[in-house]
Amino acid sequence: MTQVDLRARTALPIQERIWRQIPNSISLARIFTTPVLLGAVILHRTGVFMWVLLTCLLSDILDGLIARTFRLLSDTGAFLDSTADMLVTLMAVVGIFVFQKEFVAAHYLQLLAVLGLYLLEVAAALFRYGQISSFHTLLTRITAYTWGIFVMSLFFWGYHAWIFYVLVTACILASTEELLLIYFLPDWQSDVRGLYWVLAKKRIACK
Repeated sequence: MTQVDLRARTALPIQERIWRQIPNSISLARIFTTPVLLGAVILHRTGVFMWVLLTCLLSDILDGLIARTFRLLSDTGAFLDSTADMLVTLMAVVGIFVFQKEFVAAHYLQLLAVLGLYLLEVAAALFRYGQISSFHTLLTRITAYTWGIFVMSLFFWGYHAWIFYVLVTACILASTEELLLIYFLPDWQSDVRGLYWVLAKKRIACK
């Protein structure tokens, strides 16, 4: 074996490890960006908040696409992605309450219902697993995309009722499914497709 071949073989694992860390790096970047969002809210810089939030939402989509397309899924990656999602979502909600007060005043009951279910799911996961859930169900992914579309539409083009009520419905369904998953899954799991598949596996296991 030549020296060049030897170097190539030893370098490959390093390159592979670096490549596998790309989704995790994107998630970490979103986590470290949340103080910027908070600062924009405190300083009342709507423009900065809008564009930084848009960057976070687009990077979330990119993160997931890279991880699933190239099969770079891991428990660590799922945890980082869920943590980043939770923090960015929290900042987005804070931004809506600060910058979109008329919208909040008109729809506070729906917002409180959605937020309450979400916080209940987070609390249930912490109680059950000792950490936030990272199920990444199909319904949760659809809800995340709908949330991103609604928030960006609200800030850039104004309120659209049909998008909002689609989002509310999706959020309620997704949170309810995740609460049921927490009940049915005794151990923390990442990247669960959904309640249907979990129950189907349980039925097969019982046969």
